[in-house]
Amino acid sequence: MTVSQRQLRVGELVRHALADILMRGGTYDPDLDSRPITVPEVRMSPDLKIATVFVMPLGGGDGDRIVKALARSAKFLRGEVSKQIRQLKYMPELRFRLDTRFDDDDRLREMLAEPIVAADLDQDDAAEDGEGRDG
Repeated sequence: MTVSQRQLRVGELVRHALADILMRGGTYDPDLDSRPITVPEVRMSPDLKIATVFVMPLGGGDGDRIVKALARSAKFLRGEVSKQIRQLKYMPELRFRLDTRFDDDDRLREMLAEPIVAADLDQDDAAEDGEGRDG
């Protein structure tokens, strides 16, 4: 499934607006106003009616609590975003997800560093080097 330029542009508009709103605080939710939250990505549905917002609390931890707090505040945040983005005909519904990409990267790095995996990777590299000389 390809993502259109329009989806990318609208996603970036929503991301910037949400990041600004969350940075300023004022959501009146202690779970949100007490923690810095980053918004690395917003993915728009093809019809631009749903924005899936990926968030990460800075410093890690409490991700599930942050996502639940954002879900509680979704209607308020949607209204605030609509005040900042006037060029959209329809303001998308906001759905929040925890961005786990960095955690996934760390887990993958740890798995690759395990002795048995590292030995297997070294063996594959040696085999490929040997094939390159003969072929």
